[in-house]
Amino acid sequence: MQIEIRGLEKLSFRERQVVALKEMGRKNEEIARILNITTSTVATLLNRARGKGYEVVIVIPGQALGIYEVDDEDQTD
Repeated sequence: MQIEIRGLEKLSFRERQVVALKEMGRKNEEIARILNITTSTVATLLNRARGKGYEVVIVIPGQALGIYEVDDEDQTD
C-alpha cells in the first residue's frame, strides 16, 4: 500500500510533516512529541493544511485485492 498526498506543494514544510505523520496514524500528542511542538500547534497546522485543500489517496495494488490483470493471450474465446 502506498499513500499519496495531492496538493502537497501548497503546504509549508511543517504542515507537510504534520500531515504525513497524521496520515501514518499518529495521534496529535505523538506528533507534538516527535516534532517538539505543542499539541495546539499540531492542531493549528492540521487545520491550516486542510484549508489549503490537500487530499490523501491510498494506492492499493491489484494483487492485494485479489485482482489480477489478464493478458490477451490467457483469454479463451
